[in-house]
Amino acid sequence: MTRKPARTSDAALAAFIAKKAEIDAMLARLQALSDDHFGADPERLNWADVGSLEYHTRLLRQISDFAFGEGEHAA
Repeated sequence: MTRKPARTSDAALAAFIAKKAEIDAMLARLQALSDDHFGADPERLNWADVGSLEYHTRLLRQISDFAFGEGEHAA
C-alpha cells in the first residue's frame, strides 16, 4: 500500500511543477509588458489606458492578497 501514495505524490509533484512553470511564463510575459509600459504610447496616453492598467492592478492585487494572506484573505 505504500506505492499508491508515492504515485499520487509523484503525480501531484508533476502537476505542481507544471502549474508553477505556467505561472512563471505568465509572470515573465507580464514583466516584459510592464517594461514596455504595457504597450502605452506616452504621446497618445489617455484615460482608457489608465483604466486598463487599473483593471490589471485589481486582478493582480487579488492574486497577491490570496498568496500572502492579505486584504480580504487576511486571517
